Amino acid sequence: MEKIIHKGTRRMETERLILRMFGFNDTVPMYNNWASDEEVSRYLTWPAHSSVTDTEHIINLWCAEYNSIDIYNWAIVLKETMEPVGSISVVETDDDCGRAQIGYCLSRKYWGQGIVPEAVKKVTEYLFDEVGYNRIEAVHDTENGKSGRVLLKCRFSYEGTLRKYASNNRGQAVDVCMYSILKDEK
Repeated sequence: MEKIIHKGTRRMETERLILRMFGFNDTVPMYNNWASDEEVSRYLTWPAHSSVTDTEHIINLWCAEYNSIDIYNWAIVLKETMEPVGSISVVETDDDCGRAQIGYCLSRKYWGQGIVPEAVKKVTEYLFDEVGYNRIEAVHDTENGKSGRVLLKCRFSYEGTLRKYASNNRGQAVDVCMYSILKDEK
């Protein structure tokens, strides 16, 4: 197994997207585009933001975290508008066994347009080729089948359902579907 060499949240581009660090100027777009939308946060671990102050607080935390080279948290920015419309990040790691778990969310306005699969593919490639992870995984609430379809499009394999594995933004234990892709499967 390769040694993990942390490189942090680096700017990356795809055909339609820029993946970059969040900045303080992203507060209002994040709040308006996805963080305040209860439908977006429905299956997530955090509730919809009730004010711009909530979003400002989280962006301040994220910006401070960028000082650590083992933080991976990107704003998903559409090249067409140069506005952030979602996020993708590494939410859990185990460097000893070369494993990273990713999570993502996107403005409802852009659902079904292939934006998240495009971001997942780029982040997965970076985590395998640049950082040295051997396994990338993701989980989703069993009631959020759309997230599973994203992962299947990205060549992740469904591994099973983990019962009462995570808690949702209402503090309830929920079952999640586990998916993964290994470096030699990309």
